[in-house]
Order: sequence, then structure tokens, then C-alpha cells
Amino acid sequence: MPAKKTKNGSLTPSAMRRQREREHRYQTILAAAEKLFATEGYHKSSMEQIANASEVSVGAVYFYFKNKEDLIIQLMDEIGYLLRSTLGTVFLKHGATMESFKMAGHVFFEDFCVNYPEKCAIIFRESAGQSQLVEKHRKDLFDKCTGDVLQAITEVAKNEGYTFKDKYSAEIIAVSIMGIYERVAYQYLFWQDQSKNLKPIGRDAVAFILGGVKNLFEEAPCT
Repeated sequence: MPAKKTKNGSLTPSAMRRQREREHRYQTILAAAEKLFATEGYHKSSMEQIANASEVSVGAVYFYFKNKEDLIIQLMDEIGYLLRSTLGTVFLKHGATMESFKMAGHVFFEDFCVNYPEKCAIIFRESAGQSQLVEKHRKDLFDKCTGDVLQAITEVAKNEGYTFKDKYSAEIIAVSIMGIYERVAYQYLFWQDQSKNLKPIGRDAVAFILGGVKNLFEEAPCT
């Protein structure tokens, strides 16, 4: 049933309240699923556990989400948006320079990974090796992130007067950066639980990346 509207087409106060309540319930269920998937594991978490953690009925969970697969896909979409907007904001704020490129890398390790370990668990660990549909969404997310890096490094090269050594250089840089970010985050967040030391670890990783990037740059000829 569509929400009731006033004569001018806006929602009535009661309809707006119900809309806020639905959105709040939706986000509450998502947050509960995120915590359970990150701490207990995707396969070990049930819809009943998610309902209990959300303080709603199992029926209410199924009202908003078809199944666990739908839940993790929605989580991936929201987390992916947060990750891309966080890094993109830093890069755009400081302009298309190697310094801003470096700062975005620092923010990934020192801000995103430190403040959102459960979100990292979803996109780097729990979404891997799942159904074809989940894997497709995971690939789409990493393709978008790789595209962001590719666009950023291309803008840096143009702005700072560099050319790439090969037609594949920019793409190789973007793919390599995403691979390194994922592996370093996985290694030190989940395998070794070194979250307290992510700042120096992340800075070493970013320095290593920047060294590789510079090796694929050539200075533009003077005109």
C-alpha cells in the first residue's frame, strides 16, 4: 500500500513517521547482521540470531530481506559506498597529487580499517567464496574501487606532468594497489590481529606502493 500523501503531494506526518521507523528497523537489522557475520561468521549466523540481535521477529527480518544472501549483498553495497566515499573525499580535498594519493592510502589503514573492522571483515573475508550472486557483487565492488584508483592515478599523472611507461601501467597500478590493500588488511586485521599497529604497517605498505607507482612513471618531455 502506498504511503498517504497530502493534497500537495508530500507525505503526511504519520506516513513520514512510519517511513522513519521502517528505515530505522532496516538499518538495525543490517547492523546486527554485520556484527554477527563479522564475529560468528556468515555460515554460522542464522536469520533467527539476526532477529534476536535486532530485537524483532524473524518475520520482520524476512520482510526486509529475502535471506542471508540478500543481507550480505546489502551490507557489501553500503560498506563499498562508505569505503569509496571516504577515500574519494580525501583525494578530492587535496587535489590530484601524489601527496593526496598517499594520504588516501593512510586513511584506508588508519581510519577505515581501524574504525570499521567489522565492515572490513564483511568485504574482505565473509563475502569471499560465497554464492555466484554474492561473488558477482564482490567483483563489482572491487571493480569500482579499482576504477576509482585508476582514475585517481591517471589524474595525478596528468596534473604532475608524468606519462606511463606502458599502456597497461595505470591499470596494473590500480589492480596492484587493490590487491595489496586487501591482503595487508586481511593479514594484519584477521590473521595476526595487529589492529593496534596498523598505522606503521599501513604507512610501510603505502610507501612500498608509491615506490612501485613511481617506477611506472616517466616524466613528460619538456616543451
